[in-house]
Formats: sequence, structure tokens, C-alpha cells
Amino acid sequence: MPESNLAERSDRSEEQVSGAKVIAQALKTQNVEYMFGVVGIPVTEIAIAAQELGIRYIGMRNEQAACYAASAVGYLTGRPLIVIGGSSERNQETMGAFQEFPQVEACRLYSKFSVRPSSIEAIPTVIEKAVRSSIYGRPGACYVDIPADFVTHQVNVNSVKYKECCMPPPVSMAETSAVGMAASIIRNAKQPLLIIGKGAAYAHAEESIRKLVEQCKLPFLPTPMGKGVVPDNHPNCVSAARSRALQFADVIVLFGARLNWILHFGLPPRYRPDVKFIQVDICAEELGNNVRPAVTLLGDINAVTKQLLEQFDKAPWQYPPESKWWNTLREKMKSNDTASKELASKKSLPMNYYTVFYHIQEQLPRDCFVVSEGANTMDIGRTVLQNYLPRHRLDAGTFGTMGVGLGFAIAAALVAKDRNPGKRVICVEGDSAFGFSGMEVETICRYNLPIILLVVNNNGIYHGVDKDSWKEMLKCQDATTVAPPMCLLPDSHYEQVMAAFGGKGYFVQTPEELQKSLRQTLEDTTKPSLINIMIEPQGTRKAQDFHWLTRSNM
Repeated sequence: MPESNLAERSDRSEEQVSGAKVIAQALKTQNVEYMFGVVGIPVTEIAIAAQELGIRYIGMRNEQAACYAASAVGYLTGRPLIVIGGSSERNQETMGAFQEFPQVEACRLYSKFSVRPSSIEAIPTVIEKAVRSSIYGRPGACYVDIPADFVTHQVNVNSVKYKECCMPPPVSMAETSAVGMAASIIRNAKQPLLIIGKGAAYAHAEESIRKLVEQCKLPFLPTPMGKGVVPDNHPNCVSAARSRALQFADVIVLFGARLNWILHFGLPPRYRPDVKFIQVDICAEELGNNVRPAVTLLGDINAVTKQLLEQFDKAPWQYPPESKWWNTLREKMKSNDTASKELASKKSLPMNYYTVFYHIQEQLPRDCFVVSEGANTMDIGRTVLQNYLPRHRLDAGTFGTMGVGLGFAIAAALVAKDRNPGKRVICVEGDSAFGFSGMEVETICRYNLPIILLVVNNNGIYHGVDKDSWKEMLKCQDATTVAPPMCLLPDSHYEQVMAAFGGKGYFVQTPEELQKSLRQTLEDTTKPSLINIMIEPQGTRKAQDFHWLTRSNM
């Protein structure tokens, strides 16, 4: 063998690699594209190593927002959240090391897989398992704990063996007999309803579910993040008659939707006592929660929907489009739509929620991402702002977590920028919700992301007071004793936060100002913007048939 080759092999055998670079290469091998974080010593080295390999690193202002952004990217791309956390050095354990905490044990309660690698050489295997665990079965977060000394420690490059990228999740199908039983129950339904959940969006089941809706002429209702799987403006969408549809349906098919608080647990009085549920879900543990289902279909939602379609292809069937049930739903939809439009048409100032959202809806691009959080802002906005594409709505979801909005918007903007240049992200925030992660405006401006922030400002949490009332209150006593706990500082100029970092800010108080500013922001693709929209401090929703989740004596 030539001496030069021997020298090269000798050099290679002595080459060292740091733990930081092993982590970065292991992530790259598993096709990780994005990394979000707030760095400090020594994990800064992991971020730098990741960037050197082409992984996009997005530095956030708050660790919660970083996790929200990463989780949203996981939802949009099918590569769920992997959390990598730095921990104290191994030789300082039990000694009261800096920020020493049983992180692996703590995270085990809230993740699918939580582990600390035994050595730097074990890191690639651990990261492959974390990625695989996160995407197999019901997707979920995994945690990998990295001792501080692992980051900087060097090992021989030949001692590290990288694992191939894990295979895509296996596609499972429901039992054939159960599919046949489900089809039979649907055929015999007098008042059927399909509920399309976030799970259907994640499973990319839009084509098969839309085909089922149209082939069988069935009414459907999307959950908040199921919006767009079938377009909101589809004639079979009964969102405008949500309460009526849930209360009187005799057969309900759940496509990746859980019977949790968002769907009122499937219990009376929101549902008929004798309603038959057909549950389609990837997670066996979810089947039968709160209500005993008539049929359970365990499997990939797209694959199971195709199985149902095969049943209706063999023996075609359609639900009568002029049935009494359809007429009941259409009448309720019409009356609710009329009530909403009446509120939206009011000329009084300050504006109300419905006026604001109807004007926003008029100008929204059909292919934009809509991110939303808040109380009334999110709930009312969901009923007015339309989604026409799957996985294009992100909101506070099952946990109702405030603070997700800007992180979610950053995630959607990054995915849009990489995969659909020119697509806009509209982030609709209540003023209280905006306060949870408002400093991420700097992140948005630093990376010049195509985000339009709309802060619907009613001066408070649920509701506030106007500037004059606030001044009168403060004449009497200190704000801590007289200001209602829900109140925020009236007429706060949140748009100046955006302007401070180089974006465009607008303060609007009338429909005309709102229309003009929104038109300008949509035309200007060079920088992010924030429109601060002042509304009636005591504005609320139209009358509801049922109380919301939590009753109050106020």
C-alpha cells in the first residue's frame, strides 16, 4: 500500500470529534431540517455545529416559544418535536451542580421517550430512536438529555457509528369486519355527521375524506385544526350549525378527533344519549374514552377512510340531500349566518369582533396560513376566517395554551418560505395573548419572515375598559385595588413593538383604516407588519345555545 494512503488512514484513526458535532451529524442523518432554541454555554456549540451541516437554526427569545415553533414545524412537515436539553456535568451529579435537576425523569411523564445517552458514541442510536418514536403511532415529543461535558468532550471519529435515517411510519389498516360494520351503521343513519379532526390533517387524509363526503353526500364538521381538510366553504360543511349538528346527530364518525373538552366529551346534553360513535384513530388508547363507541377503526386515518370508500364503491349509497336533517342544519346555518352578518354590519365605533373579522376575511389570500390564539379572538375568528387548505390553521388546540401564536407563526413562515415562496402567514392575536410571546416580534424581524400580526385589542383579558374609565378609576385609588383583574392598559400601542425592530406598524380604529392597512401589508412582501386593531372593550360573542367550558358567576 502506498505510504500516502497509510498516512491518511493513520490520520483518520487519530481524528477527534466533539460531542456537539456528533449530535449535529446524528440529527442531520435523521433528516432534521430545523432547530429552534435559546442558546447558552455549552449548548451554543451544538447550534453552531448544526448550522455547519446545513440545519436551519432559529434563535428565539423564549424557550417556550422555541418549543411551540418546533412542534408546529413537526405538525406541518410530519417530523415531530425532539427536545435536546443540556444538563449538569456527570462528575458533578448529586453535588448541587449548576441547574442540576432530574430532567430525564421529569420529561418521562410528558414525552413518548426520555433518555440520557450513556456515552458520546451512543448518541446517534439514541437520536435515531427518539426520531422514530416521535413519528411512529400517535406522534409526540421525545426528550434527549445531554450532559454538559458531552458537548465539548472529544472522542475518536472512528468510534462513532451513525444510524441510517429511520423508515417512514408503517401504515396500519382497520379490521375488515369492523369497516363493514361501520359502513352499515352509516347507511342506516337518519341524522349522520362526520367530524374531521387534527389527526386527519396530520395523516394527509384530505383527498379520501373529501371523496367520502361528496360521494355519500354527508354533512361534516371540522375541529379547529381540522379546518381545511375539506374546504370551509364546501356546501356540506355545517360549522355554522355546530351545536345543532352535535346535539341531534344519531351517528357520528370521528376522523382523528378526540372526545375531549373541545367536543364536550361526547356526553348529553350536547349529544343525544343514544348517539352512535364510530371512532377512527391511530391510537388504540384513545378508543372508547368517555363514551363507548359503536365501532372502533384502529389505523392510519387516510388508509381507513379508503377502506370505508371501498365499501361504498362496492355498494353505492348516498345520504338524501333533501332530508329533514339536512333542512334542519341549513335553516340553523342560515339563521346563525344572518346573526353574525348583522353584528358585522354595525357602524358603531369602536368596532366589534364580527366587524373586524368580516373585513379581514374579505382580503385574506385563499392559500395563507392562519394562526390564532386568544379567548374571544380565537373562538369568534374561527367561525368567520375560512380555511381552504389542510394544515393551514394553527391555534391553541387541546390545551388552550396561550403564548403559542408567534412561535406557530414563525414555524409556518419558515415552512412557507422554503416550500411555497410568496405564501403569507396571518397571525391573529388577542391583546392578552400577544403579551405572552410579544418579544418574538424581534425574531420575526431578525429573520424577515412573511408574517402579518393582527392584534385584536379590547384592552383586556376577555374584556377591558376604555381610556376615560381607566383615568376615572385611577383618580379614586391605586390601580392595584380598583382596576378589574381582566383589564390591561387601554389603547396600548402594540404596533410600536413591530416598528421598534424595523417592521411596519399600524394603529387602526375604523373599518376603513383596517381595510387600508391590511391591503398595504398584503402588498408589501419585503418586511413583516403588525396591525393593532382597537375594538369595543366590552365586545363579546353572539348568544350561544350552551355555556362555554367554564361557567362563571361574573
